[in-house]
Amino acid sequence: MTTDAPSLPSPIRVLIADDQVMVREGFSVLLNAQPDIEVVGEAVDGRQAIAQVAALRPDVVLMDIRMPEVNGLEATREIVAADADAKVLVLTTFDLDEYVYQALRSGASGFLLKDASARQLGDAVRVVAAGEALLAPAVTKRLISTFSRIGEAAGFGGPLPSPQGRLAELTERENEVLVLVAQGCSNAEIAERLIVAESTVKTHVSRILVKLGLRDRTQAAVFAYEVRLVTPGG
Repeated sequence: MTTDAPSLPSPIRVLIADDQVMVREGFSVLLNAQPDIEVVGEAVDGRQAIAQVAALRPDVVLMDIRMPEVNGLEATREIVAADADAKVLVLTTFDLDEYVYQALRSGASGFLLKDASARQLGDAVRVVAAGEALLAPAVTKRLISTFSRIGEAAGFGGPLPSPQGRLAELTERENEVLVLVAQGCSNAEIAERLIVAESTVKTHVSRILVKLGLRDRTQAAVFAYEVRLVTPGG
């Protein structure tokens, strides 16, 4: 009598889009060294990234912002518009990339600093692949508070819905949860603060996204700052 060996889980398939060959090669080496991650393709600009996503259907796209032909912001918009479930992780030097805020509004699932360690890189890919937004509390606050003002001044738009009437649809507890999400808290941290089960927090987050017409926690955080539910330093 023979028994079938248990099948191993499929690795997380990653596409790296960056115009710098050393960045692509470096990230490729680091990610392929992870047992549960596989780099399935590379792109040198946004146009190629869009084509590669359509052809390869990666689980996660590591997307640089500043690229020739089509930049990462435009590519992110097109990729997410074509597939609402696409997961884009923006690569940034942070202090230089004023467009990161717009990438988040355009549907990116989070952002990662280019000087991230191998462990941080792997963890970021896993978090985004699992459907969670990558939010680092301190950096997220600074990013959103700074670039929301840039967005307002420049009249930038994005897929976020108008806040008019949306916030009123949330319950008091959902408002509390939204504030904590915007502050970068995980479900476990929110559960601990509100003294509820983590499953209850997940339910609240899901309802918030549905009521506000948002795709993930990142856009929920952006929304909370834009409607001043959360303020810089608050």
